[in-house]
Parts: sequence; structure tokens; C-alpha cells
Amino acid sequence: MLRIHFTGADLAGVRMAARPDALWETILSFHRLRDRRGVPVYGEWRSETRTRLNGETRLLGALVPARGYFPDFLTPPEGLQGLDTALEAIRATPPGRIHAELSVLASERPAAASPPSWTAALAEGRPEPFSRLLGALRGYHRAAVEPYWTYIQARVEADRAVRGRALLDGGAGELLASLPPMLRWRAPVLEADYPVDRDLRLDGRGLLLQPSYFCRGSAVMYRNPELPPVLVYPVTHADAPAGAGEPGGAPLGRLVGHTRSAVLKAIGQGGTTSELARRAGVSLASASQHAGVLRDAGLVVTLRQGSSVLHTLTPLGAALLHGGTRPVRERRRYARNGPVTS
Repeated sequence: MLRIHFTGADLAGVRMAARPDALWETILSFHRLRDRRGVPVYGEWRSETRTRLNGETRLLGALVPARGYFPDFLTPPEGLQGLDTALEAIRATPPGRIHAELSVLASERPAAASPPSWTAALAEGRPEPFSRLLGALRGYHRAAVEPYWTYIQARVEADRAVRGRALLDGGAGELLASLPPMLRWRAPVLEADYPVDRDLRLDGRGLLLQPSYFCRGSAVMYRNPELPPVLVYPVTHADAPAGAGEPGGAPLGRLVGHTRSAVLKAIGQGGTTSELARRAGVSLASASQHAGVLRDAGLVVTLRQGSSVLHTLTPLGAALLHGGTRPVRERRRYARNGPVTS
């Protein structure tokens, strides 16, 4: 179990990440690629990604084992600013820190699985192994994460909407209490299911909450307690609805008419079904029906929170509402991986 200890200053310093983190999603997706769990969510993604990768994962696998510790320097805070900025931050990591973290990695490997020779050159700060590592990260990201980025953004934004409402309703304590079930707020301690027993004292530094599409089962934190505290946790997933979202099919074709447009606009800032009904001036049943059609068309994400549901726009829905366009392929991906129904 992981226990995160808060002071009053820490509660005041709790904040939500503004967007998905490019490198956390990259590294955690590499874990998902090698396990067999979560087939309804990750099954199709695994098949497509393995085809694009064509087995080229050995270099990355040397630093990111299938389970357990991976070096903290692979997920710098700059991941929130995009892949290019994050890779430059990795390149700028001091050699002493790389050496220390690679030593931890080596100590946790089985005796037969010694690290490859190029990692020693990486710890010395030589440019060639850095180029190899950054190239491997970039290539993997392009194959495994980039094609799905719009959908990842939508799921993270939907989670942010749920957490934001909890924060507005009850402050930081309510926000922490609203986190997924593997995280339990027992003031002043946030407990988390975790592979090892660990206590982390924030000591006034606050905590960044980072929802992640590819995080699964348990939350993740940096091993080094001196690094800025970040808690990566899973967004809520649901099974894909059957037969949804073929190009040019019925769901998007039904997206016409004044009432449905009004409901789409009502979802613009996020809201429950009751709030949509009030904003659009329709009955509760009508709001639920229209939200379902919008969801099937890949324009809306719905998350269940307790006894209610919260609807938010996907990037595709926002683009349509504001006059932009997205490829049909992206709409299909939303529908295939679709969210829960109300």
C-alpha cells in the first residue's frame, strides 16, 4: 500500500494536470502492450500497435521491464508540454541521476537479465546512446500513442470534468475522495493499492493529479521522493458498444435538427443529464436520448459518478460545435472504444 500524507498546505496545493502527459502515456502504454489484461479497452489497440511496431521494442524494453521499477527520468514533468519538449528534458538529465536510476533498475532485475552495454554509455552522458533512446521513444510513441491521442485527450478531459466538479462542490478533500476506487481518502492520508509498502510525506509541496488512459489497476508515482510529487491514476474505462460508429452510418446521420444541436451546445461546458435538460429546454428523457446519440457518434463522453452521469464533449464534438472538422477515422475510434451509457 502507498500512503500519501497531506498537511493543510498540501491540500491547498492539490491540482489537476491540464492535459495528458505524452511520456507517461508512452511508458505506461508499453506496459499495456505486454500484458493480456483489459482486452475490451486495449485489445484492438494492442493488435493495431503490434502491427505498426513489427517487433521493434527491444531497446525500450531494456529500460522499461514488463512490471516493476522503471527510471524516473523517462517521465519528466515536461511531458505535459508535448513529446518534443519532454524528449529534450530527458536529454538534459544529469549523468549522475541517470547512473543512480539505472543502478536501481539493475538491482531489481533477475540475475540473468543484466542490462545491455549501451546503458552504461547512457549513464556516462554519451550522445550516441541518448540518440538511440530518444529515437526509440519517438518511434514507439508514433506507433502506439499518437494515432489515439485525440481519444486519450477526450478521456482525460472527461475525468478532469468529474474531478473539477468535486473540487467545486467540496474542495480538495472532496476531489481526493472522488478518485477511482484503488485510491481512498482517509484524511489526512490518501491510500493507494500499490505493489510495495511506502509512505510519502508531501511536506507542503502539494500534489499533481495526472489522469492517464494507459494507467491500469494501480496508481503510479516517482520512486525518488525528492522529485515533484505526481500521482498518475487510471481514467474510467468502459467496454466498447457493439456495432457502433461505422463511417457514414446511422449514429452520425441522425445528428441533425434543432433539439439535438441545442443538447450538443448544452454539453459544451459539461453537465449531468438533468443539467442538459434544463439548459436545452427539453425533458429529462429527451436529453438522455439525444446525449446517447451524440455519444454513439463519438461527439460526447459520458462518465458515471455515483448515481449520476456527467457528459463532456470530445475534441471531435468541440470541433463540430465550433465549426472545425476531424477525420472520420477519429470518429470511428471514439465509437469503438465508447464510454458508458446513461
